[in-house]
Amino acid sequence: MTPLEMLAVFGAGVGAGALNAVVGSGTLVTFPVLLAAGLSPLTATVSNALGLVPGAVSGAVGYRRELAGQGHRVRKLAVGSALGGITGAVLLLTLPAEAFETIVPCLVGLALVLVALQPLISRTVRRRRPADRPVRPDGGRPLFAGLTLASVYGGYFAAAQGIIYISLMGLLLDEPLQRLNAVKNVLVAVVNTVAAVFFLFVADFDWTAVALVAAGSTLGGQLGAATGRRFRPAVLRVLVVAVGTVALVQLVLR
Repeated sequence: MTPLEMLAVFGAGVGAGALNAVVGSGTLVTFPVLLAAGLSPLTATVSNALGLVPGAVSGAVGYRRELAGQGHRVRKLAVGSALGGITGAVLLLTLPAEAFETIVPCLVGLALVLVALQPLISRTVRRRRPADRPVRPDGGRPLFAGLTLASVYGGYFAAAQGIIYISLMGLLLDEPLQRLNAVKNVLVAVVNTVAAVFFLFVADFDWTAVALVAAGSTLGGQLGAATGRRFRPAVLRVLVVAVGTVALVQLVLR
């Protein structure tokens, strides 16, 4: 890897870390750069997964204030995310790439619609919900199952997984968007970590790429958290939809 390529990978890591902390889809920044630097698709995927772990943790720490009071919820949902993440990592090494190429754009597109319409859907659900049936603070079985399935995709490729998480939690939890974003950061960190640990034993890494993405994403995670937590819900929602739309176009054209 040339010095210019190393600088590009580090810069992509900073951008991915910041984007992941605020919205998600940071993989769509780092993955093309790693390919351009000469890595094979599989090596780029697993190196990216390991390199983004520190950035995901950094983003979660940056949102620690919004995580207050959500310990039980995070612990429960993290179990499903870990199970899904390890399943996705196994599938990455056993299934042909075509297996996910059709379903992934559909999932991301649906998630974007849900994020955009979440305020309207939430108001409709609240009006129709019986007064004696409050929202479950952990989202119940539907949220656990939905996030577990989304984490299978996260362990497989990870692009736009945060957008899918936010759309599911926005429908099933009565919480401000910033608090949901904080939970999303923790769940992404869990998925990236379990997938990366699995890859350590069974896949080949480019350790230079891992180190550069890790250093960049750690810095980017702090920058993204410091910036993103100041956004109003409407602004954050527009940003999620905008970034998700770009991610969807890239996924369709891959």
